[in-house]
Amino acid sequence: MRKLNVDASKDLVTPDVLSVLQLRTGNEPLLPGLRVFDCEAVSEAFVSFIPLFLSPGTTEISITFTADAPTVLVASTIVRFSTLCPSIEYLALIRLPQNRAITEAVSEMLLACNRDTLRVFCVKCPLTDAARGFLHSLPKLRQVWIFTQGQTSLPPFTLPNLQQIHVEWDYGHDWLQGFCGVTFGKLKTVTFRPVPGSAQIGGFLEDFQSVALSASFQNTLSDFKIFASQSWNPNYSSLLVFEQMRVLEIQFSCHNGCSSTVDDDIVTNLARAMPKLEILRLGRAPCSTPTGVTLRGLIALSCHCPQLSGLRIHVRARELGEAAIGNEPPLPSENTAVIPRVDCALTNLQVGEAPIPQEVAPAVALTLLKVFPRIVDIEHANPLWGKVMEMIELFRRIGNHVDHASKARLLYLKCSLVTSSQETHLHRKSIRERLGVTALAILPYT
Repeated sequence: MRKLNVDASKDLVTPDVLSVLQLRTGNEPLLPGLRVFDCEAVSEAFVSFIPLFLSPGTTEISITFTADAPTVLVASTIVRFSTLCPSIEYLALIRLPQNRAITEAVSEMLLACNRDTLRVFCVKCPLTDAARGFLHSLPKLRQVWIFTQGQTSLPPFTLPNLQQIHVEWDYGHDWLQGFCGVTFGKLKTVTFRPVPGSAQIGGFLEDFQSVALSASFQNTLSDFKIFASQSWNPNYSSLLVFEQMRVLEIQFSCHNGCSSTVDDDIVTNLARAMPKLEILRLGRAPCSTPTGVTLRGLIALSCHCPQLSGLRIHVRARELGEAAIGNEPPLPSENTAVIPRVDCALTNLQVGEAPIPQEVAPAVALTLLKVFPRIVDIEHANPLWGKVMEMIELFRRIGNHVDHASKARLLYLKCSLVTSSQETHLHRKSIRERLGVTALAILPYT
């Protein structure tokens, strides 16, 4: 067996059975050929049996613990990983207890790992200074999670193969200085998660831009995500240097009042700077405050970002509908005007609780279908947006029918012009048979 997936909560193998197996195998591994061990819902009853499944050939370990997993038992088990599996390549430990004993155990285990094999280290746990220094210098490390507490500073990174980094912190962001002056030639994905209620986040994007430029990864970064649970007014202009961006997700809360400042200008600037965008999510599910982008911002996204498939943003539905039915629709900017028309790939729009007057719903539906012709889903909390999606589907069917009918009539007229009067009836009959029942209702005999 090369791979084992276990859900310990299902009691497929009881502790009694595991105890018998442990006695039978002695100090030998139960599955000596096991390469990948993936175990979920590890509780107190299962923790002590984890070493039974590990062997020198195991290179990937992924374990998710439950809340009742005892700290001492978990710590004593983790310490043994580097001995049981001397060539660990992938290590993910999820929902670890957070205390000093776990920090010491994880740090000791990490320092004993083979520095030439470890590629992925996904462990939400603070480390000792020695372990942090070791982790930040692993030559083959591609993906890493870092968890900082208090005013902890990070040692400089020397990770030439790093592609993904996930940082969680609970105080300030001085730890960003660990990025300064480091060359990340392959860094593509960064994810930041401030701890709710304690982490300071103001000015984060400005500081991140500064270290990114000093570390020279603005030309490789394609995914940027930050999950903030508090209200926040980000400085989006700090992100305009990341021209290779494909996924941009910046979460903030509107729980104590709308904190979104996203408008047409912000969206237009991002769209121009990041033409490769595929996912754009600004804020959590939009609130009921009537703020956000209008038709001008949506047109900018459609024109500049043809690969955009997912969008979450505050939308001004009333202005969107009124612009669509007004006498003078908003003109595109001069930069937009020179871009060849390519249908935007957007299929999913998230509008949350965005208010929308019932009287403008049809106009909004027609506008969205025109700007994003491939849209198939509007995620919403306001039920009126469900009606908008129904109208979009109806208008799309009508449009397809009209388009088909127009082509049918054009073909019919062209054939009528080139045939002699004696052959006209026969040609028309042939065309009607080729076009099918739909054409019969549109093209009467004459």
